[in-house]
Amino acid sequence: MKTDIHHPNYRMVIFKDITTGATFLIGSTVASKETMKWTDGNEYPVFEVEISSQSHPFYTGQDKQLDTAGRAEKFKARAAKKTVAKK
Repeated sequence: MKTDIHHPNYRMVIFKDITTGATFLIGSTVASKETMKWTDGNEYPVFEVEISSQSHPFYTGQDKQLDTAGRAEKFKARAAKKTVAKK
């Protein structure tokens, strides 16, 4: 195995999903000022993520509906204004 191939800041980091509260201990170079105690008793830096495999609909199998109707109506209104302005 090659030596010295990782970045000097490479270390174990806890990634915390803020949606579900799930935590993962993974090697990373991401910067973080917060720390948290892991199940092995050691403290590691913590980096919060908005979505992970514990909360993403592809992995959970749960569909989440977005407010697409509101977005579509806004787009149609903007498009209508532009076509009126061109005439």
